[in-house]
Amino acid sequence: MYFAALLARTEDGWEASDTELDDVETLSDLAELAREASPEDDTVLVLIEQEDAWFGVVRIDGEDDPRIYVSDAAAAARSSYGEILLTAELLGRDPDTDEPDLDALDLDGTEDGESDSDPDTDSGSDDDTGAPADAVPHGPVGDPVILDDLGVGEKELRALDADDALGAIAEALGASEVLETVR
Repeated sequence: MYFAALLARTEDGWEASDTELDDVETLSDLAELAREASPEDDTVLVLIEQEDAWFGVVRIDGEDDPRIYVSDAAAAARSSYGEILLTAELLGRDPDTDEPDLDALDLDGTEDGESDSDPDTDSGSDDDTGAPADAVPHGPVGDPVILDDLGVGEKELRALDADDALGAIAEALGASEVLETVR
């Protein structure tokens, strides 16, 4: 089960709205939906979670490109809403070749070329797709300082559990009551 909400910052604080993502097929569609929620070009956050598996935050500031953070790219890749967020650029891939650019990835703190998997138990492929296990990284991807200026630092964001992340983010923003009205 999914939950998605828009939080738009206004002069009077945060306003929340439940959002339906059935007609959203691309990140551009999602950004357009978010911009419609804030006619003053204020900050809009799109918060998405899937049943304690992963969460994502998309930040839209006026006409700037969307900034994205996904807590677990591998889990998100198995969902249609997650696929919207996992752009080639976010995954550090060349959009023309779909090859990973490992230098562009901002994963979970491992060194370049260092794997956090156990070579004795790693099968080298995903169970469902047969694609290489590293095709979509396990762990967080995106902009870890996406909410830094709003009171949720990188360390706090990375430490959030998927089961209560959106509530914790909303609480830090002072928007927990408005988020609960649409939950």
